[in-house]
Amino acid sequence: MVRSIHQMKMKGSNGKKAKTTWFDVLNYILLGLFALICLYPMIYVLACSLNTGTDYIKGGIYLWPREWTFENFLLVLNDDRLWRAYGITLARTVLGTISALVYTAIVGYAMSRQNLRGRNIFYKIFIFTMFFSGGTVPYYLIISALGLFDNFLVYIIPALFSVYNMLVFSNFFRGIPEEIRESAVMDGASEFKIFTSIIMPLSTPVISTVALWIAVGHWNSFYDTMLYTSDNRLWTLQYYLMKVIKESSIPTNIGGLPSDILQTVSPETVSFAAIIISVIPILIVYPLIFKMLTKGVVVGSLKG
Repeated sequence: MVRSIHQMKMKGSNGKKAKTTWFDVLNYILLGLFALICLYPMIYVLACSLNTGTDYIKGGIYLWPREWTFENFLLVLNDDRLWRAYGITLARTVLGTISALVYTAIVGYAMSRQNLRGRNIFYKIFIFTMFFSGGTVPYYLIISALGLFDNFLVYIIPALFSVYNMLVFSNFFRGIPEEIRESAVMDGASEFKIFTSIIMPLSTPVISTVALWIAVGHWNSFYDTMLYTSDNRLWTLQYYLMKVIKESSIPTNIGGLPSDILQTVSPETVSFAAIIISVIPILIVYPLIFKMLTKGVVVGSLKG
């Protein structure tokens, strides 16, 4: 189906192949330049991470390492804080995404029902919280009072619900034909059965989209680690990177590595290596998620 649509776009109304205009060429050039602008910072970081620290200080490295070395990566991979931060970030991303997705979807389904008692009141309260908050200090006091300070659950419980994601779910659920739900009610299905067996399977596009938003938010988060934790065992990966980059320090726990490795690296090149290591999971997982997301959107549009 997608292939046939693409073929239709490549042909004119008379079935002949459409001609490439100067506007198309200009678009290709601009998009290519934009892609290079987005790609160059990663190329620069990779080149610097594969270069010796003593040579990097001289400058002049832009696209390719001048003195190749893997010692920056060896030093970072030998840092226990990195692997601990990886584990914390992976755990909060998986658990946080699943729990927030389920909780927000349930609330979104309830808010999509016109017969929900107090629906307008709940809706106004939700909208109010989108524009006004108590501030950082009251929120910090609530976190402390609930016993979430220096607790792994501080990454999960406060992020369970998002008004914006709830509105996205609710609007999508309202677009599902009411006749489907009515037929299920006539067959004796409960609301829970309707939600799990009918609504959720039909909501693949919105589930994929919101799940991607939540997962990216958890993976990139560091602010809550900075405010609500003091134990380095709860450091997330992004907070670990921030500490390495901000402090410009080299990990001193080199373990079984040669002692002279500290003579050939620099804080900057070690920071670049840590950045590359932290990006690898995203580079592997994102194409798979994007493929699922695109497939879900196409299937959803065809069903609609």
